[in-house]
Amino acid sequence: MDFDLTGEQQLLNDTARRWASDAYPALEQVVAARALPLGFHEARWRELADLGLLALPFAEDDGGIGGGPVETMLVMEALGATLAPVPYLPFIIQGAAALRLAGSAQQRAAHIPAIAAGEMRIALAHHERQARWNLDDVATTAIRVGDGYRIDGTKGLVAAGDAATHVIVSARTSGERRDADGVTLFLVPTDAPGIRISARAAQDGSRLADITFADVVVAGSDVIGQIDGATPVLAQIADITIAALCAEAVGAMEALHGLTLEYLKTRSQFGVAIGSFQTLQHKAVDMFIALEQARSMTLFAAMMADSEDATERGLALSAVKVQVNRSARLVGQNAVQLHGGIGMTMEYIGAHHFRRLAAIEQTLGDTAHHLRRVAEAGGLVAAGLVDDE
Repeated sequence: MDFDLTGEQQLLNDTARRWASDAYPALEQVVAARALPLGFHEARWRELADLGLLALPFAEDDGGIGGGPVETMLVMEALGATLAPVPYLPFIIQGAAALRLAGSAQQRAAHIPAIAAGEMRIALAHHERQARWNLDDVATTAIRVGDGYRIDGTKGLVAAGDAATHVIVSARTSGERRDADGVTLFLVPTDAPGIRISARAAQDGSRLADITFADVVVAGSDVIGQIDGATPVLAQIADITIAALCAEAVGAMEALHGLTLEYLKTRSQFGVAIGSFQTLQHKAVDMFIALEQARSMTLFAAMMADSEDATERGLALSAVKVQVNRSARLVGQNAVQLHGGIGMTMEYIGAHHFRRLAAIEQTLGDTAHHLRRVAEAGGLVAAGLVDDE
């Protein structure tokens, strides 16, 4: 199988990396952007729109560019390598995916051009406090009222939720709280009466929001996809998001490995560079091996992210998350150990990469959660995803 990038993909890779390194060349620019009211520079967001990156995952017929998971992987690696504080993952990969996957032709025509232009920012409001990583656990309700619905409930950990102009919220329209069926998606503007947003900074510097819906009334035309049929869409969004998160982690690990090698070459002890010590060289090699393992599995994730077989896709993405989580922990911990005290100071960008990797490890399922899923299926060989010969 040919894993080389095409000419267009290489151009995209170069463009994304050049933009990210020019926009955020150092930690100072990252911290300054995070301190803004929205948590990012709106001008930078418009630059991504001008480059066509916000239109990347959408079909050409809908006003997009028609990029696939490989193209998404390249962009996310570039953003991860510089810690670029732009909400590409929550708005383009995650939130807009619901519209892309389940929206009607009329809904896509009405909203995707605005998303691609950077004017409409959609976040996904699905997670609830009691659910942990169970996608089926939805207590928020949507009750039929005339031609529309009344939504009540609370969503937590909505990434960049305070900067969104709209949210796609999951709500139960039938069944019990943990039933696989009975969940419906709704597109709701964040300034609708009855919505309250409470934002806070996460440990990795990103922004999270709790969103409360109290008697929020939406029209029937705001339903995204089938009534009572949102669970398969949410599962696919989770898999797509995991693939993108793993690509971001590879970018962060690549940057952290590079920072560590540079530190080993310049930091002196006993009159010589500490990189001359064989034990530290071995740890640097371990970091590189873990990085390349994660990179290979992220390519596998890109291959599987568009699979129509939900069971096969979910198992593959769980296996990828296990390896990337393990690699992220090894690379992050070794980087801290090799740097010494400076590796955990907030004035050093390496510490911020470490925090982001730790956050990615816990997002959409930790290592134990995904390992359990793979084990219960008998592994990738039993599932037919890997040849045992």
